[in-house]
Amino acid sequence: MKKRAGMILCIIIGLFFTSSISFSNQFNDQWNDIRKKAKGQTIYFNAWGGSETINDYIRNAAIRAEKEFKFKVIHVKLTDISLAISRILTEKAVGRTKNSSVDLLWINGENFRAMKKNKLLFGPFTQKLPNYKYVDTKNKPTTLFDFTVPVDNMEAPWGMAQLIFMYDTAKVKTPPENMKDLLEFAKKNPGRVTYPAPPNFHGTTFLKQALLELVKDKNILYRPVSNADFAKVTKPLWEYLDKLHPLMWRKGKVFTNGASKMKQLLNDGEIFISISFNPNAASNAIAKGELPDTVRTYIHKPGTLGNTHFLAIPFNSSAKEAAMVFINFLLSPKCQAEKADPGVWGDPTVLAINKLSRKDQKLFSKIPKGVATLLTKDLGTVLPEPHSTWVEAIEKEWKKRYNK
Repeated sequence: MKKRAGMILCIIIGLFFTSSISFSNQFNDQWNDIRKKAKGQTIYFNAWGGSETINDYIRNAAIRAEKEFKFKVIHVKLTDISLAISRILTEKAVGRTKNSSVDLLWINGENFRAMKKNKLLFGPFTQKLPNYKYVDTKNKPTTLFDFTVPVDNMEAPWGMAQLIFMYDTAKVKTPPENMKDLLEFAKKNPGRVTYPAPPNFHGTTFLKQALLELVKDKNILYRPVSNADFAKVTKPLWEYLDKLHPLMWRKGKVFTNGASKMKQLLNDGEIFISISFNPNAASNAIAKGELPDTVRTYIHKPGTLGNTHFLAIPFNSSAKEAAMVFINFLLSPKCQAEKADPGVWGDPTVLAINKLSRKDQKLFSKIPKGVATLLTKDLGTVLPEPHSTWVEAIEKEWKKRYNK
C-alpha cells in the first residue's frame, strides 16, 4: 500500500514538473516570437519632455535598445500627455485600428482611466514580459492600482514617485511642516512661495496635497467625485488658496509653468521653496549645478502624495511587439538601477530588490545617495492618490476661480 502511494506521489510530482517545464517553454517561445516581430519596427514614444535629465535618460536607453533589438525609438516630447490620448481617441473615432501616430505612452492617473474607459489600450500584456516578475507588487501596491483604478496588466509600472519639497538652508532655517505652516511661512516671507498652474501635473498635485491635508474626511476622496458634494468637500481648499495667493510670488497673479521653472526660481533666490515628485530631484539638480549645494529636501508631517508612473501601448499601435520589448528592457535591473541613480535621473525603482540575483542587487547597493536625498525612513507616510475623477473636477474649478 505504501509502495503504491509512493508511486502515485512520484507520478503527481512528475506531472507537476512536466507541466511547469511545458509552461516555461511556451512562455519562452511566445517571448522569442515577440522579439522576432519587433525587429525593424519604429516606436513613437510619446512622453513628457519637460526635463532634460529625463530626456537624456530616454535617449541613452533608446540607443542601447535599438542596438540590441534592432528597432527604432523616437521620443515624441509632449508638455501634456493628454494631447496624445486625444489623438488616439480621434483615430478610433475615424476607424483607424492600426498604424497609430502613437506606439508607447508614459502615463498614469486620469490619463490611464480615460484610455481604459474608452478602450484605447492594448493588452493585457505585462504578464508576457520576462522582467515583470521582478516588480514589487506586494510592498508597492500602487503598481497594481493607478489612482485607485485597477491596472489589470494594461500598463507596466516604470517608476515610483512621491511629492517632496525643497528649500535652501542658506535662506530658510526651519521649513514648514504642513500646509497651514506654509501659509504662515508665506506671511513672513511674501513673494517667496508659488506653485505651477494646473493642469500642470505638479500644480494639480499641490492642490491635491493641500486638499488631503485640509479636508476632514479623506476617505471621500478615494471614491468617484460624483459620489461627493464637491463644493462642500473642496471649500477648505479654495478658502486656503484665497489666503495664500496674495502672499505668493508675483502676488499669485502669475504662476509658473512647471517644476523646472520653480527650480530655476529657487536657484535664483526668487522663491525659497520648490516642489518635485521625485525624492532625488534636489540631489540630481545639485549634481548638475542647477541648484546650490545648500538646498535640502523635506516633506510634510502628515505625509505626502505618492504613486507609480506607467508605460502603456495604444490599441492601434503598429509597433506593439517592439514596444513590449522596449518596456521589458526598461524594466531590467540594469536600466532600473541606472534610472534610480541621482546622478542620472534618480527615479525610484518599481522592482523588489529581494527578487533579484545577488549580482543585480549589487547594482542597487552601489547607487550613491545624493546629498539632498532623504532616507526611505525619513520620507514618512505615503498618501495614496485620490480617485482619478477628482483631478478634472479640481482643475476645472481652479481655472474658473483663478485663471481669469
